[in-house]
Amino acid sequence: EGKSVAGLLGGNPGTVRAYASSMRRDITPEHEAKRLTDLRERHGFDAFKVRIGKECGHDEDEWPGRTESVVETVRGGLGDHATLLVDANSCYTPPKAIEVGQMLESHGVTHFEEPCPYWELAWTRSVTQALELDVTGGEQDWDPGVWRSMVSTRAVDVVQPDVCYVGGFTRALRVASLAAAAGLPCTPHSANHSLVLVFTLHLLSAIENPGPYVEFSIEPDADYPWQVGMYEPRPEVVSGRVRVPEGPGWGVEVSPEWLARTEHRISSID
Repeated sequence: EGKSVAGLLGGNPGTVRAYASSMRRDITPEHEAKRLTDLRERHGFDAFKVRIGKECGHDEDEWPGRTESVVETVRGGLGDHATLLVDANSCYTPPKAIEVGQMLESHGVTHFEEPCPYWELAWTRSVTQALELDVTGGEQDWDPGVWRSMVSTRAVDVVQPDVCYVGGFTRALRVASLAAAAGLPCTPHSANHSLVLVFTLHLLSAIENPGPYVEFSIEPDADYPWQVGMYEPRPEVVSGRVRVPEGPGWGVEVSPEWLARTEHRISSID
């Protein structure tokens, strides 16, 4: 019928607000604030995510004092009206996560991602219950039983399935539907410019409980050389929004030249 995936699912493809997602911890707070400010000027972003703590860090910071400094410096550089999100990548025990979360709240941060080791749902739930800001998570999870537990116990305020990690688009739809039934929004994880971004844009356009934005990595292609030339057209941010690819299916074409350089398998339905 020439419809997009989102259209076939009853969605209304258009544009989605994007947040500028930093993937770096090896960056000074001053440099981080400057590049986010520059991106706002060039692309109109009004929401931004930075990394805090140390990945799976057992309560340690990337270096002493970095977390407090990057939050304060970025907030100061972007101003009070910018939406600010953070990702702790499984860094904290509950007491430390709550302490950090209270600091985040004092700076107007609205989204605290994966504060505790992602497999410790009870830890995360205790942080969710203690804080006013949204505690979010789920990017690592694929097991339906874990998702049911996460939602039924309200371990998080916002679910974040990754379309590729969770096992595909249909599974991501199921997670979003499960969350919708519990009154929880879905803001998927999409941390690079591979097809996961395309899938996520269609997902957000099709579900009944989309979060307010899509994750849009701000890191250069040199950091992810395998994604270069994968498909066209590549989504771009204009005035802080990114257009859901239009046209049949996913609305993009995978490059035959890129595919020829990769290991791949072709599946078909007989």
